[in-house]
Amino acid sequence: MADLQRRLAAAGFPVRDPVGNYDETTCTAVADFQRSAGLEPDGECDAATWSALVEAAFRLGERLLCLRSPMMRGDDVSELQLRLGALGFDAGRVDGILGPMTRAAVGEFQRNAGLVSDEVCGPETIGALVRLEGRGGSAPVTGVRERDRLRRRIQNGTMLRVAIGTTGQVHPLVTRLTSGLQRAGHSALLLTQEWSEQASATNEFGADVYLGIILSNDPVVEASYFSVPGYESDGGRHLAEALVRELPAAPGWTIGIVRGMRTPILRETRPPAVTIKLGDRSRIDAHEDLVLASLHRALESWSTDPC
Repeated sequence: MADLQRRLAAAGFPVRDPVGNYDETTCTAVADFQRSAGLEPDGECDAATWSALVEAAFRLGERLLCLRSPMMRGDDVSELQLRLGALGFDAGRVDGILGPMTRAAVGEFQRNAGLVSDEVCGPETIGALVRLEGRGGSAPVTGVRERDRLRRRIQNGTMLRVAIGTTGQVHPLVTRLTSGLQRAGHSALLLTQEWSEQASATNEFGADVYLGIILSNDPVVEASYFSVPGYESDGGRHLAEALVRELPAAPGWTIGIVRGMRTPILRETRPPAVTIKLGDRSRIDAHEDLVLASLHRALESWSTDPC
C-alpha cells in the first residue's frame, strides 16, 4: 500500500491518507490516475492500473531500450515511438510496448542519423532524436500507414476477419453476432479469455478488426477505441462512432458516448479495436434483435469506410 501511495505521488497524484491506508483520498487519487492513463476510473488498483503506474515512472533516457522477452513497456517507450513516428520512422502503434517494429525503426533511424545501427536506444540515439525534434510532422507515420492498409483492404474487396470478444457468461447476443457474420461470408472468431489473451488470439488470427462486448448494469452505450496523447487509431475511432450512431435507436438507453482509452485489450490488439459497453441486461434481452441488427449495420458500414 505504501508503494502504491508513493507511486501515485510520483505520478502527480498525492494522497493524504495515512501511509498504508486505502482510504478516500487514495481511492480518489487512483481514479484520477486511471482517468489520465485512459483506464476505467473505478478507484480500484487492479493489475492494469498497477502496470500503468509502474510504466509511468520511466522517462526517456533513464534506461537502455531494446527488444527482449518479455517486451519492455513504459512511458519512455511511448515517447520513443512518438519521436520516431514524427520523423517518418514507423515504430508501430504508440502503445508503450517495445516490439519488433519499434526495434526496426530504431535501427533505421540510427542508420539515417549516421549512428551505429545496433537497434538499441541509448544516449546517442536519444540525443539525435532530440536534435531532430520538429523536423518531422506533427503526427506519427503509423497512423498514415494504418489508414493506407485499411483503404487497400477495402479496394481489394475482401471479406472481414472479425474477432468478437467478451468475458464472463456469454450472452446469446454475442454468439448470434458471431454466427451471423459467418453466414454473411466473413471470418469470425469468438473469444472469451481474459483481455490480454484475447488480444494475443486476435493478433494470431490476423483479424481486420476486434469488437469486444461488455455487459453493464446501467442503461448505457459507451464505445471505446485506442487513443493516447499524440496518437489514436483512426480505424478504431471510426468503428466506435459507427456503433454509437446505430445503437441509440434501442429504447431506454442514454445518448451514446465515444471515448479514447488505453485499456489492455485496446492497447495490445494490433488491428483497430473497439469495446462497446451495453446495458442493462434486461434491455438487451428485450431488444436483442434490434441490438444485433445495429451491430451488423455498424460493422458493414465500417467495412466500406473504415477510416
